[in-house]
Amino acid sequence: MRSVVCPGSFDPVTNGHLDIISRASRLYDEVVVAVLINYSKQGLFTVDERIDMLRDVTQEYGNVRVDKFHGLLVDYCRQHDIPVIIKGLRAVSDFDYELQMAQMNHRMAGVETMFMATNPLYSFLSSSLMKEIAKYGGDISGLVPEIIHERLVRRLSEA
Repeated sequence: MRSVVCPGSFDPVTNGHLDIISRASRLYDEVVVAVLINYSKQGLFTVDERIDMLRDVTQEYGNVRVDKFHGLLVDYCRQHDIPVIIKGLRAVSDFDYELQMAQMNHRMAGVETMFMATNPLYSFLSSSLMKEIAKYGGDISGLVPEIIHERLVRRLSEA
């Protein structure tokens, strides 16, 4: 079985993330969406909330599984026998950073990294930008799934 991991914080998941996940699901037998547990950073949503949201918005894909990890991504890949990481690239600045990571991951564990150009409709999206715009009442409809939009607005109104 050809497996790939799509890592990230997904705080929250955007339509840009879903574009990459969707396209990867057509290329691989299994796509593991792996949510990074970062103990030094406080997210807007807990890791378990992000996992629940990702499961909700990826349920239409029969070959997508959502999991979490902490530590090195290559260790996760080795433990789960996943030989490939897939990363979406929005801009040249993403490539500079991701290439360095890809080369290190390959050196450390022989894990390959596939880069997928983000759909131009979503090339400007980031989770932090979506949170910032929603915080001030800006319209992010069409940029995140509706269920995520509702949860994001609700969470920000609680803060």
